[in-house]
This record gives sequence, structure tokens and C-alpha cells, in this order.
Amino acid sequence: MSGYIPNTQEDIKRMLDTMGISSVDELFVDVPESLRMGELNLESGKSELEVRTIIEELALKNKQYRTVFRGAGSYDHYIPSIVKTITTKEEFVTAYTPYQAEISQGVLQSIFEYQTMICELTGMDVSNASVYDGAVAAAEAVMMTQERKRTRVVVTDTVDPQVLTVVKTYCDGRSIPVCVVKSSNGRTDIEAIKEALGTDSACLLFQQPNYYGIIEDGEALVSLAHETGAKAIMSVNPISMGLLKTPGECGADIAVGEGQPLGMPMAFGGPYLGFMASTKKMMRKLPGRIVGQTEDAKGNRAFVLTLQAREQHIRREKASSNVCSNEALCAMTAAVFMASVGPEGLASMAKSCFNKAHYAMSKLAEIPGVSLVYNEEFFHEFLMTCPVDPACINKALAENGILGGLPVDGKILWCVTEKQSKAQIDKMVSIVQEVCCK
Repeated sequence: MSGYIPNTQEDIKRMLDTMGISSVDELFVDVPESLRMGELNLESGKSELEVRTIIEELALKNKQYRTVFRGAGSYDHYIPSIVKTITTKEEFVTAYTPYQAEISQGVLQSIFEYQTMICELTGMDVSNASVYDGAVAAAEAVMMTQERKRTRVVVTDTVDPQVLTVVKTYCDGRSIPVCVVKSSNGRTDIEAIKEALGTDSACLLFQQPNYYGIIEDGEALVSLAHETGAKAIMSVNPISMGLLKTPGECGADIAVGEGQPLGMPMAFGGPYLGFMASTKKMMRKLPGRIVGQTEDAKGNRAFVLTLQAREQHIRREKASSNVCSNEALCAMTAAVFMASVGPEGLASMAKSCFNKAHYAMSKLAEIPGVSLVYNEEFFHEFLMTCPVDPACINKALAENGILGGLPVDGKILWCVTEKQSKAQIDKMVSIVQEVCCK
């Protein structure tokens, strides 16, 4: 029963019995114990004001950082004030899914503008809307490439581990084989990719820049995929597109990525936005929605839902996806952000990220025992060794209001964006030096 919420113990027991589990706790078995808050254990009879006070006290335990040097999929970028000013208007926040075009022209236009900008950003022919996040976009792209005699998915291990996990989950449900190719010196191993690709390969998925921040040879990887008849999927950082070659320029069939850097705060992990774009040839396999521009009976500019490939709109066996929820507000946020910074602003942001990251890396490398793990060109993330436990470094940084890099197998993955000033970088480096040289 759609929308039904169990509200009695009997309802909950019936639901659990139907699912074949014995307790509500089993629903969260995949969530690590350390992340489970459990029940609040509030005393009964509390007033709204008393409960609010308790919750606010709990909220004070959240750590807020003034400076962020961590990325790995979620990035701290400057968001122009106009973005929030526009997207928090009541008519946008409360707008519903555009099922009826005649009363949804505003929402449809915002999606159309977003699609147009994503196409310009990626260099692709057509874009969709309504994908939850970058990981889901990558998994949906993999599903787009499936053919009767081509099912195997080839992916490099330099793809974000969380993205790879979602891709594997999608493929596991459909018994699709996934071949994860080992990297070499932090980059995709071209020779290993050659060996992995074959006549049964549906696609090659790689990330640009990759998980370690290293810039891949996009054109070479796309060419390898096409030589065997497989489709090439590029998962890209949208800000890096202001500096690097776009998927379109590399000849990719599908471009995907996490849209969070486009005007959305890090926000404890969401809500985010997955963007997808493809060549015209792949257009009819795109999941979600595609908004098109047309003319009404009076010859005025109008917008319609041109393609809807999900199960609610066409026969279920012909649906290419079950992506349902409307991500239009996040898509509008990305569109307003891109419109406010413009092509030159995006290029300036990308160059600033690149330059500041390289400055930070060079200063950190002066500390004894700290060095770049992979001697490869990178965008704004880089993996470095450290002579002490990364947790000790991050603890010292946290005490100074700084979120340090992500610990990765005893090393640290640092990220620097346009937001971090030279003074902030120097302060971070001095703290790291103090910890490492004790």
C-alpha cells in the first residue's frame, strides 16, 4: 500500500513478519554500530520546549570546522549568496513533480536550463534529470550499456570505493559480472585494461580525476573501450571540467558525476545530485526525465517531458530504470550556481583549486617523512605519506578548527579548493609539521 506508515506494535510486527526478520534493528544491520545513535531515551511527559532543549544540547556535540582539507567525493566550495536566495523561494521549494506540463512550466524550464548547462559542461549531446547522486548515476550508466551478448562491466579500482560499491550492488541484483582492474602507480593501468576488455564487455567505467586526485588519460581509455565495441563511461568532477578535457572531447558515450560541488553544501552527506549526459545515440536509454522545448498552440515557447524511461510511465518490462524521486530542486541549485559563476568563473575556480593544491602539496613535502605517494599530475586532491598515525594529525588539526585529509591505508588524502587561503594552508602545514616532528 503506497504511502502506508505502520503506527502500532501490531502493524510493525506484521511488517517484520512479512519481511522475514525478527526486529526493527535488523533493518539497520548494514549500518556500522559506530554510526547508530539508538533511541533518545527521553523521559515521558516532556513538553515540546523541553524536548527541543535536549535536542539542541545533543546538536552541540556536532563538530563544526572553519577550514576543510578533505574531499573524497564531497567538496567544500564557495557558494555565491544568490544561489540560496533564488532556490529557497517558496515557489521553488514547494513545487511538485511536473506530471502536468500545462501547470508545471516553471519547473520544466528550470530542468531544461539545467540539462542545457550539463551538456555544455560535459560536451555531451543530451542530459537527463532526477538522479539521486553520483554513485547512482554511475550505476545507472552501467545499466544503460547492457546488451544481450555484452554484459560484463570493466571498471578501474581508482574509482571512488563508494561508487564502486553501488555499481556492484546494482550488478549483483541482475547477475552482471564486474571486473575490477588493478591500477598502477595510482593511475588506471592501460595494459591491464586492454587485457580486461573483450567481446563480452558492455562498458568501461573510469573516474576523471580519479579517487586519488590523479588526472587520467581519458582519450586513451575511451579509445580502448571503443576498439572492443564497449561503451566508455566517464565519471567526472564537474569543477575540473573548467580545466580538463570534457567527456565529449574525449569521445565518451556517457558522462556522469556528483553534482554536489555545483552549489550544494557538504551538509553531512546530502541531499546531493547525480548528473548524467550521453551522446544522442544513447539518449533513449537515459533513466529519469528529459525535458524538451517546443511551442504551444499559440506559438509560444513551452516545455514538455520529452522522454520518461521509468516504470511508472511505460510498461515495466520496458523500463530502463526505477529512479523515481524528483531531484529538481538540487538540479535548479546546480543550474543557478553554474549561471552565477559562468564559464570563465568555473575555469577560474578550477585553476585556483589546481594551484592551491599544488602549493599545499609542495609545503607538506618539506616536512621530514611526508611525501607524495604517486608522482603523477593531479587536480586538487593528492595522497601523501606521513611518519605518524594520520589520526594524530587530524586530532591536532581538529583542535584548531580544521578538518584534515582522509586517512587511506596509513596515508592521508588531502584536498584543497578555492576556499582555502594561503594563510589557512600555511597554518595547516605548520600543525602537521609540529605533530610529525615531535
